Amino acid sequence: MKTILCYGDSNTWGYDAASGGRFPYAVRWTTRLAEFLGADYRVIDEGLCGRTTVFDDPLSCGLNGLWMIEPIINSHNPIDLVMIMLGTNDCKGYFGATAWNIAEGMRRLVLQVQFLGIKNVLIVTPINIDPQIYNTDTAAVMGRECSEKSFLLDQYYKALADELHVAHLNANDFVKANSIDFMHFDEASQERFANGAAQKIKTIVS
Repeated sequence: MKTILCYGDSNTWGYDAASGGRFPYAVRWTTRLAEFLGADYRVIDEGLCGRTTVFDDPLSCGLNGLWMIEPIINSHNPIDLVMIMLGTNDCKGYFGATAWNIAEGMRRLVLQVQFLGIKNVLIVTPINIDPQIYNTDTAAVMGRECSEKSFLLDQYYKALADELHVAHLNANDFVKANSIDFMHFDEASQERFANGAAQKIKTIVS
């Protein structure tokens, strides 16, 4: 059995903007991913709302993805592939990070995963933050230019994946933001993304 670790933020956790809670277990893309991959794979859901690549959030504890990755990997080893979908929360204005800075955070995270002995890494460009977010209350949390930064991430993530010789997937090829906060997957995107991710994973680990 191949073990796939899905390391992400609220879009991996399964945040449902309509309810302010979590999509039902059967709906979440990590659950659907396991179904698409089949019995030869084990999918581990390690999503945490607010998680960043490497940034310490001054308003919440434990959200720095770099500091948490080692104990998480060690607790689930052996792992055949780590799938990382982070960067959305890094776009928050109070971090003051550019899209390039965020990609460098992803670089540190991937290198740490490789240092811990994981050969297969899949970098996933997270969902683009729709500019309509600026018309919602969520804009107060995310700050100015969060949308613009998110749209730049894919070019940096793709280049980083090529440089580090790891796999890359753009979630935006499969997902659509909801019409409430404009930065989380809508319900229909759960299955579409799971299917796309499954096809990609099967080309890496079979």
